[in-house]
Amino acid sequence: MSALASPAPALSGVTPVRRTPMSLSRRFFQICTAAAADALAAHRLTPMESGVLAYLNRATGQPGIDQNTLAERMGIDRSHVSLLIERLAGMGLVDRQINPENRRAHVLRLTPAGEKLYARSRPTFNAGQQKILDVLRPAERDMLLDLLVRVVEGNRILARPGAGRRKRSASSAK
Repeated sequence: MSALASPAPALSGVTPVRRTPMSLSRRFFQICTAAAADALAAHRLTPMESGVLAYLNRATGQPGIDQNTLAERMGIDRSHVSLLIERLAGMGLVDRQINPENRRAHVLRLTPAGEKLYARSRPTFNAGQQKILDVLRPAERDMLLDLLVRVVEGNRILARPGAGRRKRSASSAK
């Protein structure tokens, strides 16, 4: 069995995770999602909603982008972004304006309430993200992030929303 496919050693009686990119990345995603959800629960935000706020805030985001660009940047379906924007707009956190250059598109910005919520949620969110990496030494944290960036950037062509889902059959679509 190759080192890539071998099971990782069991830790504290926990079932080992296979030592494959798919298995490890799925488990890492679960850990990151749980840490984000825990950190955001008090703010009544999901991790995806927080991601929208992060992309649209004035301080570090790109306010004024449209929904298609937001979907592309977040790596999710346009229909999912539409649902997120609808919910956040209903909460008074996101403002949608018709784009004067393309009347079919909406320009997105955080409202003052959205900016405030983003600013309030960042410290707990960042602490949750840092807690994930606390098992590593500082140099290892930087190395892990650098390696993840390299893997993601080197495989951009595979980053397609909906990839791997089963296609609906004609009979189930009716």
